[in-house]
Formats: sequence, structure tokens, C-alpha cells
Amino acid sequence: MPKIALPPHRSLGHQVRRCHRMFDRVLSAHLVNHDLNSGFWYYLRALWIQDGRTQKELSDVTNVAENTTVTMINMMIERGLVERARDPVDGRKLRISLTPRGRKLETELMEYAVGINAMATEGISRSEVETCLSVLIRAADNLQRALNGIPKRLRVARPASGRKRRRHHA
Repeated sequence: MPKIALPPHRSLGHQVRRCHRMFDRVLSAHLVNHDLNSGFWYYLRALWIQDGRTQKELSDVTNVAENTTVTMINMMIERGLVERARDPVDGRKLRISLTPRGRKLETELMEYAVGINAMATEGISRSEVETCLSVLIRAADNLQRALNGIPKRLRVARPASGRKRRRHHA
């Protein structure tokens, strides 16, 4: 059996996923105090930056499938975080806006995010952090270009659970 040419500890993808999971776990420990799950975080953050986005825009900015975005938005509506309304100009579009409760959470939850980033970068110089951010941004851009080069019909969609969907061919 051949040796693995890319052990996990030397894999950028593995380390990014490992780090993301740790960020998510620490953030979740804070969010549970507000009866929120970590999936809400990405949508709240996007709406704090620009409120009144369409469901499609939220799906794109969070890099989450549209059907998953609809499910998450429905859950957030039930929790009183956002509301959905038809676009006054284009009635086909649904706009998602923060409720007062959703807006009020911004200060406290962003304090958690700043604190978690500080924990993660403890003992790491500012220049190393800046280099890391630069590398990750460029790596994501490279992967986006690669993904754009793959025909959409060949891309495998993944549901929120991470299991592969069965593809049905006509």
C-alpha cells in the first residue's frame, strides 16, 4: 500500500477544517446562552453588514445551498430574529430583515467573535496573522476559480448534514 503523500497535519484543507470546527465549537458555547445555534451566526453576521438581503443573496454570501438557507431563515423567524417580506419593487424576491431582537444581538455576539479570534491568535504575531489571512483569502479565491471551471451539472451538492445526495439522471 503506497504512503499517503499528504498527511493530515500537512494538509491545508485538513487544518482549515480543524480550525473552523474549533471556532464553531467555542462560538456555539456562547450562542447557546442566547438559545441560538451556530448556523444562525453566518446569517446574522451577513444581515448585520447589510440588512434586507434577498434569500438568494444570503445563500450566496454564506456559501450555503438555497434550500438550507430557507430552512435556517424559517428557524430564525420562529426565534424572532428575522422577518421575511416581499420585495416592494420585485415581488418575486423575498427580503430578509433583522427584527429588533436580531439587531440587538449584534454588539454582544460580535464581542464573542472578537474574543474568540483573540484566543485563536494568542502567541501569534500580528504579521503572522496578516500573512495567514492573506494566504487564506488567496487560497479561497483560487478554489473559487477552480470551482467556476467545473460545469454546474458535475458539481456534487451536499445537504447540511454533509452526506452526499443521490443524483438522479433522466
